Amino acid sequence: IVSLLYVVVIFVTIGVTDPAVLSGSTRPIYEGALGIPFFGGIGAAAMAVAAILAFVSTANAGILAASRNPLAMAKDQLLPNVFSHVSKRGIPLPSVVFTSCFMIFIILFLDLENLVKTASTLKILLFLFITLSLIIMRESKIRNYQPKFKSPFYPWIQIVGIIGFIFVLFEMGFVPMIFVGGFLFFGFCWYWFFARDKIWREYTLLHIIERVTGEKSTGYLVDEELREIIIDRDQVTEEEFKKIIEECEIIDVYKYTRPDKFLIRIAEELSDKLDIKTEKLHKLLEKRSSDSNVAVHPGVAIISHMIKGKDKFAILIVRSKMGLFLSDKMDPVHAFFIIVSSPDKKNFYFHTLMWLIQVTSDPDFDKKWVKAENTEDIRRMILDTWKKRKNI
Repeated sequence: IVSLLYVVVIFVTIGVTDPAVLSGSTRPIYEGALGIPFFGGIGAAAMAVAAILAFVSTANAGILAASRNPLAMAKDQLLPNVFSHVSKRGIPLPSVVFTSCFMIFIILFLDLENLVKTASTLKILLFLFITLSLIIMRESKIRNYQPKFKSPFYPWIQIVGIIGFIFVLFEMGFVPMIFVGGFLFFGFCWYWFFARDKIWREYTLLHIIERVTGEKSTGYLVDEELREIIIDRDQVTEEEFKKIIEECEIIDVYKYTRPDKFLIRIAEELSDKLDIKTEKLHKLLEKRSSDSNVAVHPGVAIISHMIKGKDKFAILIVRSKMGLFLSDKMDPVHAFFIIVSSPDKKNFYFHTLMWLIQVTSDPDFDKKWVKAENTEDIRRMILDTWKKRKNI
């Protein structure tokens, strides 16, 4: 609707304004309002008032949006805590005041051309980092990175975009680059001397290095943050998860079992529920179990797999006090979760995966898991831990 309105305004302006006047004017809409016979000066005045109101509303929206950055940084301990204060009406007053003063300072001390170029350069640099981050996130193969939209023609569009951004950056000129360099230097100094010791961060780039070297060098911080994003992003019925856990099969293994026989038994248990041949399911599980990423924590493994079909979902839980050895690269597994789903259950599949990771992350999980007397105790312990961790 807004786009159509813009097209109509431009169409009318071109129709009522003399081309010679229009070509050299810096206020074409105003000139168009003057050219309408029935409105004359009233139309021009109305357009001037509308332009002023548009500038005010745009500035207001810009300040409120920009003030959210100091607010979020303060909550992450990247800025002093005073910036995290919010009024009763939900307005981050310290952040709004700081952002407004900063904008006024920049506007006063930069001429219009350099101001626009500096702002554009910062935006282009931001887009460049976002594009680079997308490549890093995709190549890290982190379990909980599950975007709803995937960029087509990856990674060629991103590579072309990065090259284009770099070219445009150099075309911006010397003065904007100096200002942007100053901002980056100040940001680095602020992080190094103020924020570095107050936060704990895990770098996604290390996950790519892990894939290349095969050596584990990261924790689960990025996984945990992405898990929380997925849970907040989608609405999934918690009652459905509770029902699945209450009805799923739980196997208690009391003696050593060879990995191949163990996976055959799992395939036999799940094949009827999923309406899939045992041999086919066994091959899928065998291929997935060889991946070291199935180990969530030492002693805990989750095999999750998507299969073709509709309305298919099953969980199988296995406990082994002695430990199951899936491969030479993994520690013995005492808690084993198998999740198989069809694509139409994707949202619930990911949430179930996240909730089970949340359950197994509980500090007392290992102790409670071993102490459970039977399968019903295991089931009850999982649900109790899930409810407790969900409410933290």
